[in-house]
Amino acid sequence: MTSRPLRKADGIAKHHSNFNRRTFLHGVGACLALPAFESIVVPSADAATLTTNGYAVTATGAPLRMAFLYIPNGVIQDAWWPSGGRVDFEFNETMKPLESLKQYVQVLGGLDHLNATAGPDGAGDHARANGTFLTGVRVRKTAGADIHAGVSIDQVAAGQAGHLTRFSSLELSCEPARRSGNCDNGYSCAYQFNLAWRSPTTPLAPEVNPRLVFERLFGGGSHEQRTQNFKLRQQQARSILDFVMTDAVKLQAKLSGRDRDKLDEYLTSVREIEKRLERMEKLGVPQNPGVELPTANPADFKQHMRLMFSMIALAFETDSTRIATLLLAHDGSNRSFKEIGVSEGHHELSHHQGNREKIDKIAKIDAFYMEQFAWFLSKLQQSKDIDGQSILHNSMIVYGGGNADGNRHSHDNLPVILAGAGGGSLTPGRFIRHGGRPMSNLYLSMIDRMGVEGIERFGDSTGRLTDI
Repeated sequence: MTSRPLRKADGIAKHHSNFNRRTFLHGVGACLALPAFESIVVPSADAATLTTNGYAVTATGAPLRMAFLYIPNGVIQDAWWPSGGRVDFEFNETMKPLESLKQYVQVLGGLDHLNATAGPDGAGDHARANGTFLTGVRVRKTAGADIHAGVSIDQVAAGQAGHLTRFSSLELSCEPARRSGNCDNGYSCAYQFNLAWRSPTTPLAPEVNPRLVFERLFGGGSHEQRTQNFKLRQQQARSILDFVMTDAVKLQAKLSGRDRDKLDEYLTSVREIEKRLERMEKLGVPQNPGVELPTANPADFKQHMRLMFSMIALAFETDSTRIATLLLAHDGSNRSFKEIGVSEGHHELSHHQGNREKIDKIAKIDAFYMEQFAWFLSKLQQSKDIDGQSILHNSMIVYGGGNADGNRHSHDNLPVILAGAGGGSLTPGRFIRHGGRPMSNLYLSMIDRMGVEGIERFGDSTGRLTDI
């Protein structure tokens, strides 16, 4: 049967093939998407309808995912870049947390975003770094309503592949967004607080509250119904899983032994996330005048990042979406990191002017972010896909930022890591020096693998990045 969209609403389309290949547990006002099981996997003939050039799904029929994770304010270059050759490289201090994951990552040197440089626009490197990162264009310098960037690469992919899942894409942040006003020397806050752009004038505001992300992904019904269901679960102190356990028991009888174990592990992981969210909300948020956090958000930044990473992992595992962005912190963020002994603000420290004490503190912040990234990759590596490979194997995860050196505000030789094997289409476990290529070239190569057709240029691209 030819696969065709049934309905589109708010950028989300329900698809024949998804109803055939996905399984849902339904209970009283709740709907929980499950991982794909070998026992009820889609036939290969149907899988062929989900791809155009062989990469929208992998060669084994598993979905291919991609995510973009943003870190702010550049990095300490001397502690970031590995030493050695392409394969026999050694991680430097910042990347030590990735040691056990070395075979799953590529360190990409020599990628630039020259449209983030000052040029005739003068100051405002943080806004340009953020606004250019996934668009590859020079954003218009304005603090008014006439903002103008470009369609971000995640939305280019979502435009053609987003109908394959319940949500065309997922936009997340660990910092509350500012949607208007002047945030950086005449640049609108819209540039600094958004990674995803649906059109040159329409950014997609990220969700900062992990509770709301969870409800959006796994709550059933309309907005009003989900709100009622959420209140009902709060009043009765019951997990969303309690609503669906009857169907889960019925489903277990149809699964193989290995799939039953997978179902048990999945339901346990979802329940644990709910418990963690509930515990944080009961504790409340302490007074913190320097950081604006909604009361439903965890006050602990490490926990907040890991919850958002967990949301992406769950969304990928359940095939709720295959495209995600996560702004760990906006460029120019002046967050302090007292949990690792850094009381000064990150942005303040980034203008270190060669001060060794400040440089060492920034390196600690860089390593702290890297630890959370490594935690996320480990989670994806431990999660098995329908083809027996890991979710990480069937993913393309970009980690990096639009500033290279925060002290100089440089935008060449950006700190970029590409994790995952792209379903076998990438060659991880390497350190590649690309020698001054546009970052946009990498993006073109990624959307090729996502099955996106008809895109010859993107941003300031000069071609495809072939050595990945």
